[in-house]
Amino acid sequence: MNNCKNQAGKQGEASGQAPDTSFTGAENEVVLMTLDPGHFHASLVQKYMVPQVSPDAYVYAPDGPDVQRHLDRIENFNNREENPTNWQEHVYKGDDFLEKMVEERPGNVVVISGNNAKKTRYIKTSVDNGLNVLADKPMVISPDKYPELEESFDIADKKGLFVYDIMTERNEVTAILQKRLAHMPEIFGQMLKGTEENPAFIQSSVHHWFKYVAGEPIKRPPWFFDETQQGEAIVGVSTHLIDLIQWETYPQQVLKKSDIELLSASHWTTPLSLQQFQKVTREDEWPSYLKKELEDGKLQVYSNGEMNYTLKDMHARVRVEWHYQAPEGGGDTHYAIMRGSRCNLIIRQGEEQNYQPELYVELTGDVDPSTYEKRLKEAVENELGHEGLGITKTGDNTWRVDIPDKHREGHEAHFRSVMEQYLEYLRQGEMPEWETSYMRVKYYLTTRALEMARKSE
Repeated sequence: MNNCKNQAGKQGEASGQAPDTSFTGAENEVVLMTLDPGHFHASLVQKYMVPQVSPDAYVYAPDGPDVQRHLDRIENFNNREENPTNWQEHVYKGDDFLEKMVEERPGNVVVISGNNAKKTRYIKTSVDNGLNVLADKPMVISPDKYPELEESFDIADKKGLFVYDIMTERNEVTAILQKRLAHMPEIFGQMLKGTEENPAFIQSSVHHWFKYVAGEPIKRPPWFFDETQQGEAIVGVSTHLIDLIQWETYPQQVLKKSDIELLSASHWTTPLSLQQFQKVTREDEWPSYLKKELEDGKLQVYSNGEMNYTLKDMHARVRVEWHYQAPEGGGDTHYAIMRGSRCNLIIRQGEEQNYQPELYVELTGDVDPSTYEKRLKEAVENELGHEGLGITKTGDNTWRVDIPDKHREGHEAHFRSVMEQYLEYLRQGEMPEWETSYMRVKYYLTTRALEMARKSE
């Protein structure tokens, strides 16, 4: 790995022009340029090597701990015993890193995962200069920046560029199976409409600031706790949950902003002590930009949010919470329920499930349970596209879908699946209209929800 060398790719130095933007699926034709990496997701894009992606990768960033942590993670991938990678990192460090990337352009796909306040500008600059974008969520964190993101989508569409956000949760097996069962009328019936008080689709998750990633305790940059740089939870993790609602209920259908009606939104803080801040950032004291949010010596972080809305005529709720650290033996949790006329499809990931997501089918319709169980068993074993599935009765008219470990990839492995999907779009030469519409609608909703939550205080 060519760490910390102030060099650019030979291709960029030779021509000063971006490489050919047509893709055939050939080996090494996709060349990554990682822009200002400040989040560990930037490295997870490179945790596994894919034949279409060149081992030569380029980094443009300001000098400092963020880029060094990124390079250290890549080095760890290269040196691991099992399935090591072979990345050759070419690094430019300097205050003019963005201008340098645009000038040299040694690659054809820009990877953006870092300070969320800068992402919208980075995306716009990339597409303005004919570069494809693979961006971590969220692409935008403030209502006033949403028009700039929409303009980026418009420019990308006109130029034939590919702008895509990393929606890893579509590759979680319980979400895949929940989606497939929801489109089997004999099992699920019809999707209910619900109400604001009792939505037809709820997506809720709880996350933790201190955790282990790739076997190491996470180290978050201090700006992670600044809402003006990281963004609030209501515009952050909620993007995954909104995406799942769209993807599961209206698969491959083009959505419009007019399909959304935002009914209510709220946000609230989680306190963070200096000792906790030190443990997760390795910083000794509060940076000056956080001191304005201190109350009684603790940082009040707007890390929680909820929104209620309708998508077309279906009521949905999204709720995100962040705590400092999970209880002993615990972890992040996810809960999702889809209500149908025959059953509820429920994902639970709590203590009872050993913090592993599990999918349950709860019969609610006027159907003979024994007949329904036989049909459910047949569907699960033969029609969901995953070998070895089964069902276990866990209560009155409730069954768990038994999922073999071989289908449980884990969050970090999902980044490879996202990359492979993105590469397939590049090879096909077309980004589906529904994909772009999902992003437009999703970020319109999150930024509107933030605006409403702030006004309702």
